[in-house]
Amino acid sequence: MKHMIQIAGLPDLPRAAKEFLQAIGKHTLVAFYAPMGAGKTTFATALCKELGVQEDAISSPTFAIVNEYRGYEGRPIYHFDFYRIENPAEALDIGLYDYLDSGELCLMEWPENIESLLPEETLEVHIAVQPDGSRLLTWETA
Repeated sequence: MKHMIQIAGLPDLPRAAKEFLQAIGKHTLVAFYAPMGAGKTTFATALCKELGVQEDAISSPTFAIVNEYRGYEGRPIYHFDFYRIENPAEALDIGLYDYLDSGELCLMEWPENIESLLPEETLEVHIAVQPDGSRLLTWETA
């Protein structure tokens, strides 16, 4: 089944984040595919806020590779940025599978840099910038 969510602009992010979280159900491994500047970190931030993470606690994990946040229920949310990963072995060095096998929500930016390591059940979400500046999220589920 193909899913789509249109995001008109920044004020529309809370609605889109809520709709997305409801739509993905029990999927915990979410990989965001998009070009630079398409809004991967911005959308991941909106998802974390929707899950109860304080906005000032959320930052891009570009240099750390992974950030851990706590949502409403105190459960961890892992936010990855694999942009600087040059070799999939580098992701293994940070204990990637410990995170992915945790059963907790893992939000991944630049997953193409570690694609060979991602489990089959990883949800591939594509973010496309539309001509009017809006964003279109698309993904498929079985």
